[in-house]
Amino acid sequence: MQKALYLGACISLLVLIFLCLAWELWLAPLRPGGSWLALKVLPLLLPLMGVLHGRRYTYQWASMLILAYFAEGAMRAFAESGASATLALAEALLSLAFFVSAAFYARLTRRSQPRTA
Repeated sequence: MQKALYLGACISLLVLIFLCLAWELWLAPLRPGGSWLALKVLPLLLPLMGVLHGRRYTYQWASMLILAYFAEGAMRAFAESGASATLALAEALLSLAFFVSAAFYARLTRRSQPRTA
């Protein structure tokens, strides 16, 4: 189970990074030729190495970071039409997949602590 959650988080994060870049540079940019909105990928690069190495703390804070991408994807899925709406829905689903995988991975890998009275 832990391996599946690890793979789910890694794959969803990597695909989300590539989706956001492709969306804003080639598939449906705000302006022809690409837009500066592609820089929204930079915060996703911060947890990448920690996620790939299975660091629990990175999974914890990255699961909070990813909620901004879910919010953007959900909002743009309803506000836009055509290819942008489809890409936004994919962004929301990928960020949700990462959130669920990361949250459960962090829960499964926690160290049991003795209870104090």
